Amino acid sequence: MTTSAEYVEANAKDVPLEAASRSRQRARVPEHVDVAVIGSGLGGLTAAAYLAQRGLSVAVFESHYVAGGCGTHFVRGGKHDRYRFDVGLHYIGDCGPGGDIPRILRGVGIELDYAALDPDGFDTLVFPDLEFRIPANVELYRERLIAAFAHERRAIDRYVRLLEQVGRASRRVQSKGKLGARDALALFFDLFALGRNQNRTIAQVLDACGARDPKLRAVLVGQNGDYALPPSKVSAFLHLGLAEHYFRGAYYPKGGGQTIADRLAARIEACGGTIHLRRGVERIVIEDGHARGVRLEAKAGGAPVDVRARVVLSNADLRVTFERLIGFDHLPASLVTRTQRFEMAAALFMTFLGVRGALSARGMRPANYWQFDDYDMEGHYAPSRGPLRAHGCYITSASMKDPENALFHAPAGINNVEVMTVVPTGDPWHVGDEAARAYRYKDNHAYRALKDELEADMIARFDRLFPGVAKDIVYRESATPVTHQRYTRTFDGSPYGLAATPAQFMKNRPGYRGPIPGLYLCGGSTRAGHGIVGAMRGGAQAARRIAEAAELRV
Repeated sequence: MTTSAEYVEANAKDVPLEAASRSRQRARVPEHVDVAVIGSGLGGLTAAAYLAQRGLSVAVFESHYVAGGCGTHFVRGGKHDRYRFDVGLHYIGDCGPGGDIPRILRGVGIELDYAALDPDGFDTLVFPDLEFRIPANVELYRERLIAAFAHERRAIDRYVRLLEQVGRASRRVQSKGKLGARDALALFFDLFALGRNQNRTIAQVLDACGARDPKLRAVLVGQNGDYALPPSKVSAFLHLGLAEHYFRGAYYPKGGGQTIADRLAARIEACGGTIHLRRGVERIVIEDGHARGVRLEAKAGGAPVDVRARVVLSNADLRVTFERLIGFDHLPASLVTRTQRFEMAAALFMTFLGVRGALSARGMRPANYWQFDDYDMEGHYAPSRGPLRAHGCYITSASMKDPENALFHAPAGINNVEVMTVVPTGDPWHVGDEAARAYRYKDNHAYRALKDELEADMIARFDRLFPGVAKDIVYRESATPVTHQRYTRTFDGSPYGLAATPAQFMKNRPGYRGPIPGLYLCGGSTRAGHGIVGAMRGGAQAARRIAEAAELRV
C-alpha cells in the first residue's frame, strides 16, 4: 500500500491524480454491476470502497473531471508555478488513532497522516473589540470563556456540560455493542439529559442555559459558517456535536484535502471497482417500481448509455435525486410535497489567493480565522434589503496547516490562502439553474460585477487582519455558489445540502434506504449527518445496508 508520504511525493511530480483522472474519463462503462453509485463525493467513495472490498462489482459515475465531490482540490498554473486549492475540505476533527475518519478509512485498509492545527487556538474568532481562541481542550475553553465573561459563569457551565454530555454520548453510541453495564447506564442518563434539547435550536438552548450577553452568545456560535445557518434555525444537536468533536483535535490531511478522495478511489479500483469521470447520470432506470440501473448522459455525438445494476446508490444532491433522477411521478405525493419544501443551508463565496512572503511573520498561525463585523449572528443571515454584502469572512491557509508539503500547495516563496464568506443561493447571482449547468453565466455582467465586488471585499478583510498582505498577492480567483452548482450539480449551490434545522436533522433526515426498492442514499443530507465526517459515516452505513440487501442475496 502506498504511504501518505509516498503519495504526496508522487503528486508533487504531477503524476497520479492527473493520470488517474484521464484514465477514469476513458474507462470502459460496464453493462451490468452489482452496485451503481451516482456521484463520487466522499460518501459515495466510502460506500463504494467498502462494497468493492466485500467482492461486489461496483461502478461510480461522476459528471466532474475529478473524483471527490466537495473533497477535491483544483489546480492552477504550470509545472513550475503550480497551485492546488481545496474546494471543501479545510479542516476535520477527531483524527487521533480512535477518531471517526481514521476508523472509517482503516476499515478499507487506508492509513493517512494528519497535521494538527494549533491546539491553543485552531479556530480564532475576531470581533471588533474581542479576539477569542478556541483551543482543542474543552476545560481550557471553559476557562477562557469564564475569563472573558465572568458574569456569565453559570450559563457557561451549563453550556459546557451539554458539550461534554454530547461528546460522551457520541463516543458510547459509536462503540456499539462494546458497552459494559456502567457505560450503558451512563449513556442512558446522558441521552435522557440531552433529550429535552433534541427539537431545540442552539438559540433556544442558549436561552435555557441563561446566556444573555450578546458577545458571549456570538462567541459560542462563532463557528456557524461550518453549517451556514443562524442560531435561530440550526439544530442544537448539530451545533453541539460539531463544536465538541473539534475538542478532540482539529486536523488537516497531509498532502491536501484531496488525499482522502484519492486514496478511496485507488482502493475501489484495487478491489476491482471502476470510476467513470465525465459520465453524468441522466436518470435512474426504474422498472416495475424498482431501481434497475442508471442511464448515463450522452457524450457529444453519441446516445445515452444504460448500465444495469442490482442496486443503485445515490450520492447526488438529495433534491436532485428525487426530482430529476427519479422523477416525482415515481414518488408518493407526501414525499413530493416534502421534497419541494426542503430547506437548504446557505452557500459560500470563496476567494483563492497566492500570497508572497512568510505569513508567520505577519502573525498567522496554522489555524482558521473567523472575522466578524459585529456580534449579530442572526442578522448575518437576514435577507438582504439592498446589495448583497458580507458580514465577515473565514481565512485558512493550506501552506500554514501543512508546511511539510508547502511546495505541493503553492510555488516556492508563495502561500496558498483561501478567504470565504457565507452568502445566499438563488436570485442574488442573476443566474438560472440551466445556465449554471451549461456554463452560460460566464459573460453575465451582473454576475461578474457581484463576483468582483465580493472578491475585493474578501481581500480587504484579509488585509485588515494581516496588514500588508494585499500588496503581496500574486494570484487571485474566486468561486460562487453558481460555480459549486456547476461542478457538483447541487440543487442550488449549497455545499451543505439540507439545512440542519431540528425538523431536518437526525431522525428527521432521510435514512439510507431510498423511497423505492433497490435505491439507497448517502451523502451529507442523510441521517449520519453533516460535513466530511457525516458524509463518510453515512457512506459506511449505506454500504452495510446494501451488503445486507435482499437484492444482492444469491
